[in-house]
Amino acid sequence: MTLINRRTAIAGIAATAVLARTRMSFGVEPYGPEDAKITIIVMDPMALPLACDCVKGYAQRKYERLADYLKESVGESVRVVWGESLERTIKDQAKGRVTLVIGKDSVVRNGASKAKIELKPIAHLTDMAGSIKQHGLFVVRQNDKAASLLDIEGYKVFWGPEDCDEKAAAPKAKLKELEIETTDGGACDSCSVAAKQLLEQPADAKAAAVISSYAEPLLAGCGSVKKGDLKIVGKSEEVAFVSAFIHSAVPESKREAITKALLAMNKSKDMLTALETKDGFVKYSMQ
Repeated sequence: MTLINRRTAIAGIAATAVLARTRMSFGVEPYGPEDAKITIIVMDPMALPLACDCVKGYAQRKYERLADYLKESVGESVRVVWGESLERTIKDQAKGRVTLVIGKDSVVRNGASKAKIELKPIAHLTDMAGSIKQHGLFVVRQNDKAASLLDIEGYKVFWGPEDCDEKAAAPKAKLKELEIETTDGGACDSCSVAAKQLLEQPADAKAAAVISSYAEPLLAGCGSVKKGDLKIVGKSEEVAFVSAFIHSAVPESKREAITKALLAMNKSKDMLTALETKDGFVKYSMQ
């Protein structure tokens, strides 16, 4: 069981959420020329401009380095823009240009549908353990009697957005598989909001929240990893984490060149460090 400290949790969680909103509200300066031949839209929650930088060496992926790497490998100018909404980022930061999109698999797919563009998956980005997957974590308050998923029967659950499979579809499927009935606490915009909602429930309330496995260290890094008020009582099945998608309109020869370059990135230790990955990009395999 993992415990998270309540005394500093709310302050830390709030700081995480505010930091992320502040960065995005002011915008992140694009990297590379506006007329670049390749435009990369980064939606990876582990990218430095989109994450909390309170954990040294974690969630600080530097996609500027990927731009330089692709420019050298493919021989074309590259521009990187960051955003949390694909449709809005294409319109505002990318000025209608999109070649490659890198982000949470389910979020990118959902965003492509809303933006009415066709994207083709070409690669997964491995994490520092070499995994291409993530999962949802069910958490309750530390003094809650629940010790496993079987104990949250009848609890109110705070979910994540519907486009985040690890915080919505996968955990809901897990409860259905175990025939556990819960009540709906609503969808929270972020892990920090879900955790905060849980901590603010009345002391006798039976409630739980679902957060992303990758986000746990971030909440902890903002002052909440000590014995305290949140504990993990279960997890969902794994789903794809960060994937790279290419626009269907990109010519085949260019698509092949970009894909080849991404898959060869594991030969560069500097690139592996810059993107906080063990094996770099690997061929896309999940359906």
